[in-house]
Amino acid sequence: MAPAAALLLATLLFMALPKESLQGPHERRLLNDLLAAYNTLERPVANESEPLEVKFGLTLQQIIDVDEKNQILTTNAWLNLEWNDYNLRWNESEYGGVKDLRITPTKLWKPDVLMYNSADEGFDGTYHTNVVVRNNGSCLYVPPGIFKSTCKIDITWFPFDDQHCDMKFGSWTYDGNQLDLVLKSETGGDLSDFITNGEWHLIGMPGKKNTIVYACCPEPYVDITFTIQIRRRTLYYFFNLIVPCVLISSMALLGFTLPPESGEKLTLGVTILLSLTVFLNLVAEKMPSTSDAVPLIGVTILLSLTVFLNLVAETLPQVSDAIPLLGTYFNCIMFMVASSVVLTVVVLNYHHRTADIHEMPQWVKTVLLHWFPWFLRMSRPGKKITLRTIKMHKRKKELELKDRSCKSLLTNVLELDDDFRQMSGGPSCGNYLRGMSASTLDETVAHVGGSACSVSQRELQLILRELQFITLRMRQADEKADLISDWKFAAMVVDRFCLIIFTMFTVVATVAVLLSAPHIIVE
Repeated sequence: MAPAAALLLATLLFMALPKESLQGPHERRLLNDLLAAYNTLERPVANESEPLEVKFGLTLQQIIDVDEKNQILTTNAWLNLEWNDYNLRWNESEYGGVKDLRITPTKLWKPDVLMYNSADEGFDGTYHTNVVVRNNGSCLYVPPGIFKSTCKIDITWFPFDDQHCDMKFGSWTYDGNQLDLVLKSETGGDLSDFITNGEWHLIGMPGKKNTIVYACCPEPYVDITFTIQIRRRTLYYFFNLIVPCVLISSMALLGFTLPPESGEKLTLGVTILLSLTVFLNLVAEKMPSTSDAVPLIGVTILLSLTVFLNLVAETLPQVSDAIPLLGTYFNCIMFMVASSVVLTVVVLNYHHRTADIHEMPQWVKTVLLHWFPWFLRMSRPGKKITLRTIKMHKRKKELELKDRSCKSLLTNVLELDDDFRQMSGGPSCGNYLRGMSASTLDETVAHVGGSACSVSQRELQLILRELQFITLRMRQADEKADLISDWKFAAMVVDRFCLIIFTMFTVVATVAVLLSAPHIIVE
């Protein structure tokens, strides 16, 4: 009984197993029957007045490259087209259970769907794979390809920018009344197998169906447009461009604290300007020259440097739609550094001026020696600058001159002159000699001889003349020293004013650029 039961059980299991189709002669016979009278030019519909519905989808595999300079997006993607061919239907039971076939697309009708905004040399970048045909007439065509599409690059916020690149697909010859494209998924493209890109972060890829009537043809044409939304990863640019630029611009501020006697103020400014030019050249190599968008920091002031303009002209494409955020920031910082170099020249010029060549104008005295020092809280040794001292400047100057004359060597000379007059025995000799010029003094004393004045009185008169000359020269030397000191203090005031103004400009420009960006760090 046991062997009989086992045999019966084995028979039942064999009968319960699914029957596989014999894919040899049946598939060959099916292909011959289907393709014998098949016409690849015939639109496969049961009713010629109805459009053929084609479901269209896109599977994005990888973003290969975003060429900002040439404005081309290169992607690896799979197309997904599905339609029903009225002429490719059969009864699977008549052909040994054959449910589907793989047929080369050259032997079948397939929709002539192309990417409208293709930048590929061959225009169509797909690899023509077989079409999977099922017994109910359903056709599935999934050609992979490397697609090069044109993409309008908006560099206003570079390197904190988002880019929206369209991939527009549609039939090249069939209008909407003959072929109707339908979006396969309402969410857009398929991103399940997407490989992440090191430079760009994929935000999404929505799809949209459009029906457009072109100027060439009265019939409406249907297209499916997928928008690849990507965001630049800013970590590389932040640490390799922005941070060095901020540090270099901060070093430019140190030039205003450098003493003019060091002789390195101008060298430091020019070196920093050249360093910023190198960084700007790195940005210009990647960016198209565009000017549709308004710069974020007002009107961008480009430096009129021949080398810099040549670099920009050679590296940028001839498209003008927007000004990049980082380029705007570099231009502002370069303008600040260039201005600091110019003002450094002014400071050095003021510092090295002398009384023999330059005379300080009254407006310079008023602005740089009084109002600006008071505003900047600067003072000179022994001279505290306040509003009261500014208003009383003229009167104080007169009082200082009067006080100086009272305490000068001239006082001693006048006192000596009085003593000499008393020693001469009366006012006649003193008044007589005092009224003479220095050139005729010796001749007069020689003629008068011992009758009018003694030899000792004549020597005292000569000493008086020498003391008057020395006093005059000392007074002139003091005035020259005061003027040189005023020029040096004016140079110091300009230095301090530039340090404060350019520090504020650098901080405001950096904060404004970073805060105006839609995002700061995208890893």
